[in-house]
Formats: sequence, C-alpha cells, structure tokens
Amino acid sequence: MSLRHRAEHLAFVLVRAKWRLLPESWAARTGSFVGWLAGVVLRVRRSDVDAHLDIAFPERDPTWKRRVAVQSYRHLGREAATLFRMVRWRPDDIVERVTFEDFDEVDEAVRSGRGVVVLTAHLGNWEVAGAALAARGYPIDVVGKGMSNPLFEAELDRTRAGLGLSVIPMGEAPREVLRSLEQGRVAALLGDQNAHRGGVFLPFFGRMAATHRGPALFALRKDVPVFVGFAVRAGRAPAAYTLRAHRLDVERTGDLDADTERLLMAYHRILEGAIRDWPEQYFWQHRRWKTRPPEENGPR
Repeated sequence: MSLRHRAEHLAFVLVRAKWRLLPESWAARTGSFVGWLAGVVLRVRRSDVDAHLDIAFPERDPTWKRRVAVQSYRHLGREAATLFRMVRWRPDDIVERVTFEDFDEVDEAVRSGRGVVVLTAHLGNWEVAGAALAARGYPIDVVGKGMSNPLFEAELDRTRAGLGLSVIPMGEAPREVLRSLEQGRVAALLGDQNAHRGGVFLPFFGRMAATHRGPALFALRKDVPVFVGFAVRAGRAPAAYTLRAHRLDVERTGDLDADTERLLMAYHRILEGAIRDWPEQYFWQHRRWKTRPPEENGPR
C-alpha cells in the first residue's frame, strides 16, 4: 500500500464526512457540481465520453451530445454523493426510495429456490439496484471488480455489507457464483464491462464490443432464469429511483457457445433501449469499446 493510496483515502474520508453532514438536497447539488467540474473544467476522460457518444448516437447533433456528456458527469457526481450517504440507510429507507416495476416474475423465481442471475449495467445507480434487491429480502451476492486503491475497495465492500450485500471478488466468480446459484441465491453482475481477455465480440450500438461470457455461462450451466434490471433516477426527490426488471426469455438449445451469444445479445438489446431512454444516466466514462477484434488493424 503506497503513500499515494493513503493520501487518496484520507481525501476520500474527508469528502465523505462533509457530504454526510450536508442535507440530502445540498449533497446532491454539491455532487452535481463536482461532476460538472470534472467533465467541463478538468475534462477527466472527456475525450472518451465524446467518442463514445459519437459511436452510440451518430445521428444526433453535436449540441445534444455535449449536453448529454455534461449531464452524465453531473449524474455521476450525484450518485457518488448518494453512495457516500447510503451507509446510513436502513432497508426501509431503501424500499421507500425505490419503486419496483415488473418484479412479480423475479419474486416467483427467487421463491422457487433454484437460483437467479440478475444482470445490470453502468446505468442509473447500480449500487442502489443491489441494495434495493437486498432490502426486498433477496439473498444476494454481487460480483465486484477490484480497485487500484485497496483502501477504496475495502470501504466499498464495507458499505455493501452494511446494505445486506455479500461480495464475490471477480477473480473468484467462476467458482463462487456457481456455488451461490446452487444455494438458491441471487447472483448480480455488471454485464457491460470491457472484457480484456477471453470475451466474445458482440454488437453494442452497432460497434463490436468485447463482452464477458461469465454471466451467461453461469445461468446456462445451472439452468436458472436471467433477469435484467436497472435502478434509474426518477422524480424530484434527491434520491428516488425506479427499478425495472426484464426477463431474458432466450431459447436454450444446448449449444453452449451459441446460447451464450444469444443471451448476451438479448441483454445488449435491452440495455441499448434503456440507455436511449436515459442517455444522461449512463457511465460513458467507461471504455466499453477499448478491446478490439483481432481482425481490426486500427488503434485501440
């Protein structure tokens, strides 16, 4: 653990303490301003955001894309402020803040005890989505990717544990997710992360994107249902969300490779539709198209 890690963590602790002391509406405004500062003044990954919006919305004019880019930074800042405050939330607080839509099938699948895979994405607030499922009473395990700063990672894991989430490190997912499903639990995963190695290339907004096979393989190997869910901001309250669920009804032929691609393509279609509805709530800062197919000779 380096001195830089400790300095970053100290700054994080001080900012978090300040945001926790502020009234909720002020914390949201402050987070929005910090996001604006990062995207407009400091331009953190701004070239990536602009390039990604060009890929996803080539038909849109530059003014619309600039507005969405700035709004996405503001949204990210607000959700960071929310995450800092979530540690104080009780299950009842979360349920009051989240409106569940189309969850009858999910409830039935969880009650069956067979195990359920829930795919979400970097849309809205994925941490709120997991916490809402735990508050609803689901026995849930979330797969978490490691962070460069181990102190940040430990803080995030403690926050998740306090919200009723059990964390599976990504490196242990191949074994632990299957065990979770065998025990009849809900396994929640982010399906829109760039796969550096071993992924399958599938179209996402018309451009091939390296996609992790794991979420589909887990569901297919254990023959469990798959749902896609996103917690998006809704209403005027500082932290009010709508959590929607979509069942992935994809034919399972027994051909593992073909079924994997079919399931992940269905996931991409649902995700694309949701992003078109809430483009300002997507995490465009993530380099989703970074890994390129071998046959492409252009720069990464």
